[in-house]
Amino acid sequence: MTLRLAIVEDDARLRQQLTDLLATAPNFKLLAAFANAESALDEIPALAPDIAVLDINLPRMSGVQLVARLKPLLPRTQFLMLTMFEDSEMIFDSLKAGASGYLLKRTPPGELLQAIEQLHAGGSPMSPEIARQVVGFFQRASAAPDMESLTPRELEILDQLAKGYLYKEIADRLSISLDTVRNHLRKVYGKLHVHSRTGAVLKYLGNR
Repeated sequence: MTLRLAIVEDDARLRQQLTDLLATAPNFKLLAAFANAESALDEIPALAPDIAVLDINLPRMSGVQLVARLKPLLPRTQFLMLTMFEDSEMIFDSLKAGASGYLLKRTPPGELLQAIEQLHAGGSPMSPEIARQVVGFFQRASAAPDMESLTPRELEILDQLAKGYLYKEIADRLSISLDTVRNHLRKVYGKLHVHSRTGAVLKYLGNR
């Protein structure tokens, strides 16, 4: 299966490096590369990529703002954020906006390609440094009232999600349909006030 991607990166050198990497990688197709959020917002909705790789620190409109604008238009597109800094507030804002992965820009090319594949398969790739920042943030932020609103079945499915199982695997393990898993998780996301698998899992882990 060929994954269709779009890049938004204002640094010309890094944008070219990402373009060259994806051009030579099998099963990847780069649809477009943008230097700013404004042009990306104009053109990405029509392209409907499987994955959008975004710099978080874009000029004028930020990567966080871009995700928040694009996610309602492209609910099936997965967003992978790239950053130079381990800023837990920015990470949290990205996850709330709808991003599902977060990597440092110094991530080796091979690991970046693996992260893109993992993201498409339902995972939430993060650099280890980023993961520590995010877990620490959620540990500091109390979400107990939100967690108390979940039903036993919703908690059971969320626990499976936190263990790394994909939706289909959760359905098989709990002997329920894939649609039932999705319906429960939509309710979980609403109750926890998150927009992605990553946000739900981290809130769950922060309150165990």
